[in-house]
Amino acid sequence: MHFLNTKFVTFLLVFALGGTTKETKHPLHVSTTEVNINAKDKTLEISTRIFSDDFEAVLLKLYKQKTDLSSPAMKTQMDALVKKYLLTHVQVKANGKVTPLNYIGFEMDHEATNIYLEAEKVTPPKTVEVSSTVLYDLFDDQMSIVHVVKGSARKSTKILYPDKSFTARF
Repeated sequence: MHFLNTKFVTFLLVFALGGTTKETKHPLHVSTTEVNINAKDKTLEISTRIFSDDFEAVLLKLYKQKTDLSSPAMKTQMDALVKKYLLTHVQVKANGKVTPLNYIGFEMDHEATNIYLEAEKVTPPKTVEVSSTVLYDLFDDQMSIVHVVKGSARKSTKILYPDKSFTARF
């Protein structure tokens, strides 16, 4: 599945589904997570992409607070919820050790929300395990597409609910 990349998958999903709006629910429940191993800076750069309507629904369900990821007036409140959610639903292990993740932020991109995390001071690992339970609180047909990139090597897979993790070996 080396041909899969985040932009291609998103394009394919939006094209196949004809786009989505809050009024039109999409029948596919999918998120993507990419871990980029930055050997020069000794960091792991993590990005997760989730359909915004699904993401707002799970935040509302779990935290019982009004959610609007696109509202500039609610940016601080949404940052706190997004951080709390992602740091409890995405975990990365480098060479078998859990790496502490720092929340960088989120941004809206059409019908999707991109969330950025980073792990610092990580010696370039030979194995990376990504565990994701994103939207498992909402859907029992959730699919997570995971990419791990180290230099020019890319390892990709899909994780289907109830499975949670993928290990890439370099």
